[in-house]
Amino acid sequence: QVQLMESGGGLVEPGGTLRLACTASSRIFDWLDMYWYRQRSGGQRELVAGLTIQQDASYKDTVEGRFTVSRDNAKNVLYLDMTDLKPEDTAVYYCKATNGPMYYWGQGTQVTVSA
Repeated sequence: QVQLMESGGGLVEPGGTLRLACTASSRIFDWLDMYWYRQRSGGQRELVAGLTIQQDASYKDTVEGRFTVSRDNAKNVLYLDMTDLKPEDTAVYYCKATNGPMYYWGQGTQVTVSA
């Protein structure tokens, strides 16, 4: 069982920055492919960024160049550094961990970008 806890969300003005963190309570963190998703109000959950155990990073086209995903395997933490935030980035952000056919979700953290 893997438990995930997101943190770091909040209210930020357009153009601002935030760092989200996802802490995993698992000794197998090194073996988990990790992802950030978001869900806007009334919308579907969408993939924002991913970082595999091989350190292969991928991004949604609308965030590439503004968001950076990274992980600290020693601390069991996945990060999402978000810069130049836009109102359309407003959403609940979730982290997801996968290990083969198994997958786990965190509870989400709200990010609101507004003047």
